Amino acid sequence: MRLGRTAVVLGGSAAGLCAAGALAPHFDRVLVLERDELPVAAEHRRGVPQSKHPHFLLNSGRRAIGALFPGFEDDLIAAGGLHLMPSMDAAYLDGPGWSARKRSSMTMIYGSRILIERVLRDKVRELANVVIREGAAVSGLTVRDGAVTGVGFTTSEGDEHVDADFVVDAMGRGSAVSGWLVAAGWPEPEVRTLDAKVTYTSRWYDLPAERPASWWWRHLVIMPTPDKGEHPAEHEFLVNFFPIEGNRVIACMGSWGLEMPRTTDAFVEVARRVRTPLFAAAMERCAPTSEVHLTRSTGNKWRRYDRLRTPPKGLVFVGDSICAFNPFYAQGISSAAGSALLLREHLSRAARLDAGFVPGFLAAQRKLLNVPWRLAMARDQGYECAVGTEKPGEWKRRVLAAVSTPAFSLIVGAAREDDVVDEHFAKVFNLDESLGEMLRNPRVIAGLVRYRVRAALGRHRVPFGFDPRAEPPATDYSPVTAAAATR
Repeated sequence: MRLGRTAVVLGGSAAGLCAAGALAPHFDRVLVLERDELPVAAEHRRGVPQSKHPHFLLNSGRRAIGALFPGFEDDLIAAGGLHLMPSMDAAYLDGPGWSARKRSSMTMIYGSRILIERVLRDKVRELANVVIREGAAVSGLTVRDGAVTGVGFTTSEGDEHVDADFVVDAMGRGSAVSGWLVAAGWPEPEVRTLDAKVTYTSRWYDLPAERPASWWWRHLVIMPTPDKGEHPAEHEFLVNFFPIEGNRVIACMGSWGLEMPRTTDAFVEVARRVRTPLFAAAMERCAPTSEVHLTRSTGNKWRRYDRLRTPPKGLVFVGDSICAFNPFYAQGISSAAGSALLLREHLSRAARLDAGFVPGFLAAQRKLLNVPWRLAMARDQGYECAVGTEKPGEWKRRVLAAVSTPAFSLIVGAAREDDVVDEHFAKVFNLDESLGEMLRNPRVIAGLVRYRVRAALGRHRVPFGFDPRAEPPATDYSPVTAAAATR
């Protein structure tokens, strides 16, 4: 059902493109206003500095985008995306050492942010009623009788204006929309924040034409050490050697509250001091193709438009413009896609865009965003360096800091040996289930308790803690493999 003549999307990044897909069936025309000139190929651009770092497309986001743009997943893989099973294709260093390699139900598609956006742009351009205006900087909103009725923007040809029946803000963390609304008479929305001072730095590499025989893995993950004694600061880093299309990888190091290398020489030197020599050794076998890219804008920020007594009619928000997350947790694109899919569902049920539409959507979106938000808070609230409205009292922070890492290790350990725990942990990781829902499941609790008892007795079903100074073991420890070996 058509709900209006023109819908306007502010911003043409991943969130805005997903929003365009959600709007297209319900408006005669959808206009996407993007400040940058968009590349035809998968290339970096000024408006998406985060594209130079690794991006996970979680399964919930992958499904949401697929629902908005049928064939997206196949197109992403055809363009070079890698369909991998992390439990088999990633060497994972957690706790005292390497985890065992084993099969699981979870797969993921690896690729760069620039590839994801290029494929999304191609899908959007297949929609006959969607137009992307490049080089269009949004300058303000037109408001009348409590409703947003138009958008002003500037191009190289001067100032322009478009009347709109519906507007979606997808301009990211730096969106000016809240300020424009205040100027139009709405109260400043409540903003919840928590900045754990995360900094991460990345460099791109070409892989060797022939992979070394010991590289059974495609993805290398090094988690921060659980060791509370003295150790190099680099042991606190979260490290990825992240595979992308075109036989390339992104080497990335990040930390909470620590200084990170800014130059290529420092990057290489610091890499030699992380928890395993494999990371630096892998970099040395590859050819660097970029400088070092560093990002500090990583705080969690939720603009609570849902708490406005009377939100503007005809205006909703997706992506970082409403809720931005610590990028370490890979929730951004997937949360934005989920919001866009939710918007399409609400539009499909609406007979008209009445005064109740926006409050109803914001209430449903709040429930959707609360899942990744709580996950981000569960980790970031434990850091002493964190600042913001959501920073807990010192006693609570100390408790969180003391229990979060052991609790995570317990869940990861139980998931190695219990298929039900593994299934639910994968759902939590992929934003298909909240952590609370998982921990209220009696079968999951039983699995955690059983694993804890067996661990205390030294009766592990799957080995772990392999020497981090050595190569990660290539052995497949999947239960099926073990059963087959006894026949």
